[in-house]
Amino acid sequence: MSSVTKNPISWKGYAIHDNKHYTDFKLIDFHPKTAGDYDIDIAIKYCGVCASDHHSIKGGWGDTILPLIAGHEITGIATKVGPKVTSIKVGDRVGVGAQICSCFQCKPCNTDNENYCPKLVDTYNAKYPNGDLAHGGYSDGIRAHERFVFPIPDGVDLADAAPMLCGGLTTFSPLVRNGCGTTAKKVAVVGIGGLGHFALMWAKALGAEVYAFSHSASKKDDALKLGADHFIDTSKNGFSEPLAGEIDLIISTASNVKSLPLSEFLSTLSVHGRLVYVGMPEDNLPQVTAQKLSSNGCFIGSSHIGSKKEVLQMLQFAADKGIKTWKNVIPMKNVADGIMAVEKNTIRFRTVLQQDITEY
Repeated sequence: MSSVTKNPISWKGYAIHDNKHYTDFKLIDFHPKTAGDYDIDIAIKYCGVCASDHHSIKGGWGDTILPLIAGHEITGIATKVGPKVTSIKVGDRVGVGAQICSCFQCKPCNTDNENYCPKLVDTYNAKYPNGDLAHGGYSDGIRAHERFVFPIPDGVDLADAAPMLCGGLTTFSPLVRNGCGTTAKKVAVVGIGGLGHFALMWAKALGAEVYAFSHSASKKDDALKLGADHFIDTSKNGFSEPLAGEIDLIISTASNVKSLPLSEFLSTLSVHGRLVYVGMPEDNLPQVTAQKLSSNGCFIGSSHIGSKKEVLQMLQFAADKGIKTWKNVIPMKNVADGIMAVEKNTIRFRTVLQQDITEY
């Protein structure tokens, strides 16, 4: 049986107290989860601002546990390790993503698919099985089980690594699982934003011919710099016709789907091609008929973050290929600015908060 230790410490974090005032962050004290044998304490240095944070703090994805400390793209330094921890030592550069725990016993947990555990615990706005609250990375510290703590390779800066642990992983996992660069030779990315910019860089580095799909012609130059071989302006009538049956894999990062030309996207897929959603909009997806799917035998699916195995692969891939996040680093106290940049879509392409609460 694992031993546990009561919490002798408290940390500080920037929390919202009302979903209607989701940019009104206040600095509060909080206790981490009860410490166990496999837990690691981390002094946070950086935390990315994810669109998920915006959805969560304003209540767009449902009820929230208030006060809420968001943030799940976390990097820092390990300051304490439990007696049974073997992969991390004090002083290591580490990170935590959008998942903080799982059941460790189900089929997904035992097949490197713990990100699909039916009893997973999100990094924030969640509770552990014992009732402890999970607090996020808009703070100066976090405690996490060893399985959900990732060593950061020396070739990757902590500020670059932070957004990779959700935004990067969310696109890397479906790309590698669906054969990007091998069986999927032609890959399209819908949306050139926080997720999409990672998808373009990964897809190009994995060896695919890359198509950037965007309704904003102003994104063309950035898309090409990020690795796209082709830029497709989806606001133009007939944009899909020259591409009919050409694309093997589409990764959709779009968060606004009310006017998404889903039927046109599906028409560009090759026989048994796949469209994978990784953007998680608050609205329902557009309707599509079974006949539209059967015309080329295409598939629609989704993907949820990624496994630890994929995180480690992704980080080493970034180190080997020299891939860096396109980011804007700001003090954590200015977190409201980062949230508004997501809401107004004014950031190129990730905001990263530098922890300014405590000097370690």
